[in-house]
Amino acid sequence: MVIIGCDFHPSGQQVLAVDTNTGEILVDRWVDHEGEQVEQLYRSLPTGSRVGVEASGNTLWFERLLERCGHELWMGDATEIRKHDPRKQKHDRRDARLIVKLLGNGEFPRIWMPTMAERDLRQLLVHRDKLVRMRTRIKCQLQHIALNQGLQKKHKLWSRGGRKLLEGLQLEPWTARRRDDLLKLFDVMEAECRQLDQAASQAAMGNAPARLLMTHPGVGPIIALAMVLTVGDISRFGNSRQLVSYLGLNPSEDSSGSRRRLGAISKQGSSFMRFLLVQGASSAVRAETGLARGYRRLAVQKHHGIAKVMVARKLAVRLYWMWRTNTPYPEVVRMQGSSSHSVAKKADALSERPASQHQL
Repeated sequence: MVIIGCDFHPSGQQVLAVDTNTGEILVDRWVDHEGEQVEQLYRSLPTGSRVGVEASGNTLWFERLLERCGHELWMGDATEIRKHDPRKQKHDRRDARLIVKLLGNGEFPRIWMPTMAERDLRQLLVHRDKLVRMRTRIKCQLQHIALNQGLQKKHKLWSRGGRKLLEGLQLEPWTARRRDDLLKLFDVMEAECRQLDQAASQAAMGNAPARLLMTHPGVGPIIALAMVLTVGDISRFGNSRQLVSYLGLNPSEDSSGSRRRLGAISKQGSSFMRFLLVQGASSAVRAETGLARGYRRLAVQKHHGIAKVMVARKLAVRLYWMWRTNTPYPEVVRMQGSSSHSVAKKADALSERPASQHQL
């Protein structure tokens, strides 16, 4: 079998290919990404070779190329790979040799990768989020123009009456030009966001786990679909703590001996998923008295921002158990209230717990 260590860069890659049967080095060179050099190189290697790469961005084209060439791609955790080489000397050839070494001795820290269809569906949510943020910036600018003219309508500015008042303001030429352009952009963004909302809703309704998660108050199609696409296979996580850690909602810790020090949340997971969970927590607090009670208590003791993160963590735990046990809301809440052990017992009865694959 041929194993290939690839130190990937946007402009090129350092490739080291080794035949494990003979120990012969087939390739050891730098390859630019311009032209067809990369495809020619990988087509010249035996079909079914295993390629190890550190997880990074902008590799979609490379993954498709390896699939066309018939090779197997293993994506690895860059932090864990680096831990295996404590020396301060670091260069591309050394990194490629390290990947080959880890592939050869079975210590390569392979991570879970979503399918191409799942990754494409993620782009729907990311694109919608970007457009919503752009729409919010436009609304803030229009609010600023209205306030400068003594028109304070807050959210009512976006009603039909508020829109008429905004369009009827007597402004200086360039201020009027700015208002008119912003209103045009707002209409475009509003129409685009509405289309993307409908597409996300259809995708969520066509996904069984997403439909299940949507039964929880505050969880709509966007949050449910994002959770399914971020987590992938829920059986990868043996318990809810692993999922919370995967999402970066667990506290950071710096403990030694008898001293135990906990800090802010680690933020080591998907920032987009954490943002959505906090948004869902705000809605869930308004819809459920139990979460609202805990939120108000912590907001008084600490801060409302900390209280939101607490509710977001609880929401993630609930969504985990709903998905794991295939139990809709509010049955899963009653199960958690009676005994967390009973919830885990039911989950084990429904499906055999696999080995943990908790890796970022």
